[in-house]
Amino acid sequence: MDLDTRLENVAVLGAAGKMGSGIALLLAQEMAREKLKAGNKDRTYVLHLIDINQESLTGLLGYLRVQLTKAAEKSIVSLREVYADRDDLIENYDVIAAFVEDSLSVVRPSTTLDSIGGSKLVFEAIIENLPIKLDVLKKVDSICGPDAYYLTNTSSIPIHVIDEGVGLKGRIIGYHFYNPPAVQKLLELISTKSTEPEVVAMGGELAKRLRKKVFPANDIAGFIGNGHFMRDILHATAEVKRLMADEGMTEPEAIYVMNKVSQDLLVRPMGIFQLIDYVGVDVCRFIMHVMTEHIEGERLEDEILNKMAKAGVLGGQFASGAQKDGILKYDGGRPAGVYDLSKGGYALFADGDWVALLDEKLGAPPAGIAPWRALLMDAGKSSKLKTYFDALAATDTMGAGLAREYLVRSQEIGAKLVADGVADSADVVNGVLTNGFYHLYGPINEYAELMTDKVGGK
Repeated sequence: MDLDTRLENVAVLGAAGKMGSGIALLLAQEMAREKLKAGNKDRTYVLHLIDINQESLTGLLGYLRVQLTKAAEKSIVSLREVYADRDDLIENYDVIAAFVEDSLSVVRPSTTLDSIGGSKLVFEAIIENLPIKLDVLKKVDSICGPDAYYLTNTSSIPIHVIDEGVGLKGRIIGYHFYNPPAVQKLLELISTKSTEPEVVAMGGELAKRLRKKVFPANDIAGFIGNGHFMRDILHATAEVKRLMADEGMTEPEAIYVMNKVSQDLLVRPMGIFQLIDYVGVDVCRFIMHVMTEHIEGERLEDEILNKMAKAGVLGGQFASGAQKDGILKYDGGRPAGVYDLSKGGYALFADGDWVALLDEKLGAPPAGIAPWRALLMDAGKSSKLKTYFDALAATDTMGAGLAREYLVRSQEIGAKLVADGVADSADVVNGVLTNGFYHLYGPINEYAELMTDKVGGK
């Protein structure tokens, strides 16, 4: 059965969630385009959007309408070609409205699984809880039958564990979108030793249609992106503890320092603690737990994250996409404070001179430093980064030292992902971090080589 046929009847489980809603948006557009192709207008296309909450499904429909309108506005030139035979669509807004309605016409929201019989592609984006996933997928497979293929968006659970637990016999693949799925270009495609070749080929073809950059990952818990990110977190939190012990910093001060170093001196879009908040403290803890459970000989757990979660400091995002307060407090989307566990509240950057004193202690940044946003679209960013990291290697401030340690550790993590067989090459690791996390450079790079002598020849 080819992909075109499978796209006639598709289901998304957990469709009203953060990831499921984005996946639903992508599929609604692709299925509408298929429906509008010459020769397909007599074919029926159905996108089952399944969630347990009716109110959330109602909100999902509103979200889809808004986002489909925005997507149509951006692709109006290609849509005019799609609707070339429609003489009644004169103005751009006519074409946009037609595409929105054609996309929504395939959608069938429901709170019950019974409605998805006949679905040949099932996207799973429900809660990251293995027993729940297995229970739901067993029910779905009994309804959809042995011809259905499954694409799971799990960010950490090994695919073979789900496959074996449900009894899918290779009819499932890891299809890890990055948040938000409609915007992020990266897709980790995770297959197992038993995954049917047709499932892999179909997944790759669909990813191209959805305009995603595909990077293959092998079936080891956490995969590539989170495999690097979780260990990156553990380096930062270990440094927080060291700064508290060796430099006499308080925990909020040390968190501020590591967040600043990881953003400013490593030239990343977010500091490490801001990124933890973006993903969610509990989500990070869960991913670490799954990795610990399935990777022999490695324990990934962090005391700081555990204490924050116990205190109800969880981060995450509102339905609007705005950042919730977490380890950091936010004002207009920008960090404005650090949660102080000892006081049960936030130490604000604007209160007193503690931030200025820490900045002074870190020292002046190396010559040639530029913020991530300024370099993102700069055609000359590679040479500018080389100049900057040369300067970082020669700078003897506390901040530069912390950045060098971070760069070297990040490279070690990336190299181990290749050595352990999670990724097939350094280029794949770098591709995931640059496309999924928007880093300007991958963790396995020439810059880290400059730093090894400075950090003890690691």
